[in-house]
Amino acid sequence: MITIVLADDHPIVRQGLRTLLAAEPGYAVVGEAADGLAAVHLVQQLQPVVLVVDLMMPGLGGIEVTRRVRALPTPPQVVVLSMHMDEVYVLEALRKGAAAYVLKENDTAELIAAVRAVAAGQRYLSPPLSERAIERYVRQVETAPLDELDLLTLREREVLDLVVAGYTSKEIAARLNISLRTAETHRANLMQKLELHSQAEVVRFATRRGLLPGPDNSSA
Repeated sequence: MITIVLADDHPIVRQGLRTLLAAEPGYAVVGEAADGLAAVHLVQQLQPVVLVVDLMMPGLGGIEVTRRVRALPTPPQVVVLSMHMDEVYVLEALRKGAAAYVLKENDTAELIAAVRAVAAGQRYLSPPLSERAIERYVRQVETAPLDELDLLTLREREVLDLVVAGYTSKEIAARLNISLRTAETHRANLMQKLELHSQAEVVRFATRRGLLPGPDNSSA
């Protein structure tokens, strides 16, 4: 059974995707998320085989969601859905660990094929991407420089999210059920790794990287 979590901020889109995938033998949609952070938490809880995620999501974008879930002990294969066929989006999605990039303008059969492919351990790019560029994309992914966020541990990423949201070290400790000293240590370590020296620099960094939580983003 291929278990699937869907992540998209539009209920109608999620309903359509669920109906499409549930009609396929051997596919089971086990959860849905309406924002990026919820998607990460749901994947942690349910450990699906495949995550289908929209490129543009409230809270965290699909690329950042991909990076986080691929760092989990039991990572899902990730299918990114997008209206953007620009090379920069495709390359970044693959570099963060996506196994498939599916264009929304294509036929629904593309999504079914993508899920089947990634569940079998293969890559999948929607035409015309797959026809003209998959080998080049793969080579670029393999030679791309390390992302500075990849230096952080999962706990440091959790602390970063809370720092960006404006929580104090005491509040972070309470939310994560850790000691104040441990929270402050994680905070200091992540700022050192990212070469940030103040809350203002953290916010600027988060803004630049699209990490700021928000009520809405443009749909992909």
